[in-house]
Amino acid sequence: MKKFELSNDKVFLGVAGGFAKYFDVDVTLTRIIWTIIIILSAVVGGIVAYLICYAIMKNN
Repeated sequence: MKKFELSNDKVFLGVAGGFAKYFDVDVTLTRIIWTIIIILSAVVGGIVAYLICYAIMKNN
C-alpha cells in the first residue's frame, strides 16, 4: 500500500515532491498545480491546504 510521504526532493517542505512520488508524475507538474491552487484560492486557502498536507504526511 502506498503512503503519502514527504520527499527529500524539496524546495520548501517536500509536499509537492511527496504528491509527485505518490501519483508517479513529474515533480515540476505538481509544483505548478500547487502554485495554481494557491493563486486561485486567494493565497490563504492554498497555503493552509499545503500546511495541512505537510502536517498529515510522514517524514521519510
